[in-house]
Amino acid sequence: MRKLLVLVVLLTVAQWMSAQRDREITTAVPFLTISADARASGMGDMGVATSFDAYSQQWNPAKYAFATQKTGIGVSYTPYLETIINDVSLLSANYFNKLNDRSAFAFTIRYFGLGDIELRQAINDPGTLVSPNEFALDGSYSLKLSQTFSMAVGGRFVSSDLKLQDGTQDSRAAIAFGVDIAGFFRSREIAYNNFDGRWRFGFNISNLGGKVQYDPNSPGDFLPTNLKFGGGFDFIFDQDNVLAISTEFNKLLVPTPRDFNGDGVIGTEDNNEYQSIGFFNGVFESFGDAPDGFSEELKEVTWALGAEYRFREAFMLRSGYFNESEEKGSRKFFTLGAGFKFKSTQIDLSYLFSTSQVRNPLENTLRFSLTFNLGEEFYND
Repeated sequence: MRKLLVLVVLLTVAQWMSAQRDREITTAVPFLTISADARASGMGDMGVATSFDAYSQQWNPAKYAFATQKTGIGVSYTPYLETIINDVSLLSANYFNKLNDRSAFAFTIRYFGLGDIELRQAINDPGTLVSPNEFALDGSYSLKLSQTFSMAVGGRFVSSDLKLQDGTQDSRAAIAFGVDIAGFFRSREIAYNNFDGRWRFGFNISNLGGKVQYDPNSPGDFLPTNLKFGGGFDFIFDQDNVLAISTEFNKLLVPTPRDFNGDGVIGTEDNNEYQSIGFFNGVFESFGDAPDGFSEELKEVTWALGAEYRFREAFMLRSGYFNESEEKGSRKFFTLGAGFKFKSTQIDLSYLFSTSQVRNPLENTLRFSLTFNLGEEFYND
């Protein structure tokens, strides 16, 4: 019964945090916005402008062009709602291959499973076992346009199989396609008085694509089209000690729910008109459609700060903070993380502490990632 209640919440809210305000933006397949690796999770759920790793596909695939080894494989496990149930989780598997010094391709699969749920019409009926799930299959190609700047394009296939079969309706999985466009800048090392330094900047427009239709007779729900951008700086004290500071901003490129008919309530008629907005028009409307103007648009931007200390590229400590307006979801949390590398293998861990009055589904959750870097090394000056 608890699993069924959780599924109802996920389907009703259609967002990984429970809706708290009428104008909070909700989308389909919100699992695409969950941080799927422990390194990014340990720095406040950020990765658009951090240094390259095997999990760059979710954050900024343009970083793959700066990979330091030929091939990488990464797998990650994220328990979800662990304080309530124990078999809902997000799994991620990543692969990249550097074609030469300037280009690389990568593939990723993310699987969000809600475990097994037994359905009955009456208490004495034989149970029907269902396993709702969602997954995304990504591919990308990245290319250095100069020694300090790269861009990437990516494609994504998404399947959302959340309908419960009751024999009276079509329960096939809803599918959608999305596109990513990303860029990454990493400066050469710059000599300062007491240390060397390196600047990093990145952006990623992700999940550009058509709507997800659970019901063929409805216009569908928006994908979580998102704009990420951020920057950072590496303090290179010596060859053994590096401190990386980063910041990131996120804006959903999805229209704000609003009162179209002016009756003071966002009702069924308003929701129907909202859903009739095309995804392409929605991207442009999202920059100026908030009813309270620019001040509300700013509230729709989340921000994060993070830091990573690396010692001899063998031991890493991380921390971060993520902030979202109380009117737009109220996700606020601190994170801690650590990484350990031995030869070609690296393991990363992270932990989340919520600071919001709204409970976070990942609160008090330990996340794991395992990475293997293989093949010849590439030198990026």
